[in-house]
Amino acid sequence: MLVTNQENLDITRARGFSLQGIDTKNRKKAVRMGPEDRVLYYVSDKKGFAATATVTSESFEDHEPIWKHHREKETFPHRVEIDPDVVLEEADYVDGYQVGPTLEYVKKWSPDLWPLAFFGMLHIIPQRDFNFVEGELRRVNGDAPLPPKPAREQKEVVAVANGSVPSAFEMAVEKHRSKRRFLVSSKSRKSSHRRRNKRHR
Repeated sequence: MLVTNQENLDITRARGFSLQGIDTKNRKKAVRMGPEDRVLYYVSDKKGFAATATVTSESFEDHEPIWKHHREKETFPHRVEIDPDVVLEEADYVDGYQVGPTLEYVKKWSPDLWPLAFFGMLHIIPQRDFNFVEGELRRVNGDAPLPPKPAREQKEVVAVANGSVPSAFEMAVEKHRSKRRFLVSSKSRKSSHRRRNKRHR
């Protein structure tokens, strides 16, 4: 999720939602952005969700002044190319006061303090939150809801999750079973040894 203000969102909109810059404070997160990453726009001075976009390039650095900041040296140099997905007009923004407190991302804050969770420009939010807010944006925009993934694709995801590489939990269970089999086997050998001794007496 990208937190911006109305002035800078208007600049991004005027450029056709083709480019997005991230401030220097969020460099570590920004440089990890790449193609197919999704961006949800939250407008802090309007307390509303405004748009979603898809990243179409790797992160790169450019200091050309485009967006505004109270510190003149801040040029939002960490940038990615983007394509717009859902874009609302200012009057139609999804109300943050209605949606914000319901998000998983803000659960550690009390409902009346949820805006504190949005301090800073770039946030990595749960996929569930993104899908929910984008669904609201699409509803307001009159777009059809996104179709569910076909069952075949879901099975492929499960197959990857349950692939040939065992998880740490599975390895721990197998280790416990092996240890138990060893103990049972040891007891069996001891019992057999005692029976043989009795026969020889």
